[in-house]
Amino acid sequence: MNVLLNNGHTMPMIGLGMYDMYGQEAERAIVRAIEIGYRLIDTASMYQNESELGNAWQRSGLKREDIFITTKVNNSDQGYDQTLKALEVSLAKLKTDYVDLYLLHWPLKLTRKQTWKAMEKIWKEGRAKSIGVANFLIPFLTEHYEYTEIIPAVNQVEFSPYLFLKDLLVHCQDKNIKMQAYSPLLRGLKLKDAKLVSIAAKYNRTTAQIKLRWCIQHGVCPIPKSVNPVRLLENFQVFDFQITEDDMRKLD
Repeated sequence: MNVLLNNGHTMPMIGLGMYDMYGQEAERAIVRAIEIGYRLIDTASMYQNESELGNAWQRSGLKREDIFITTKVNNSDQGYDQTLKALEVSLAKLKTDYVDLYLLHWPLKLTRKQTWKAMEKIWKEGRAKSIGVANFLIPFLTEHYEYTEIIPAVNQVEFSPYLFLKDLLVHCQDKNIKMQAYSPLLRGLKLKDAKLVSIAAKYNRTTAQIKLRWCIQHGVCPIPKSVNPVRLLENFQVFDFQITEDDMRKLD
């Protein structure tokens, strides 16, 4: 299942997050995820595992156009010239000549404007199909519009039933910015919450699946992280059921 971004490109609704994944374990997880059906893999320069993704997608046998690769400019690489150089380093590690989504990882006060200008150049040159931001709350977005030529296609933030950023979601919807959720499973926390367990039981689903489905029904694209083959499959099986409006309100 894909979603349409504000620049006409599409992005898979669910993806695999690569935070804290390294080496052969990371490569195996990515290859397994691709076998299951994942097509969006999310990494970052800060994660120090772009090479693992580059190796894995080539091992998978997929054509480049059949996988959606996201990476992010590191805080230490922000600034105009530094961002242009940082992308070249990332592309080499990812074994590709473009990324599908390039994100400004954090809204650093002194460098976010020039970093975005460099990202706009990268987009115009076709080295990123889409550009976006991460960890931008409403004040940062409001300021961002004052100097941007291109509205971000995506805003990636922490988002879950335990961190329901309703005002930000409404704002992004109004601006046609697709929200993407990192840590939608809270890194395994709250999976045994009694209220969540009760709702999950009604649907004969795991609590992790309920969290992910909640994101999807809000129009937010989750990128759960796992290296466990069982959980990789479980996290992907969230498109064949619907949470009722009443239960959605409870989860909210």
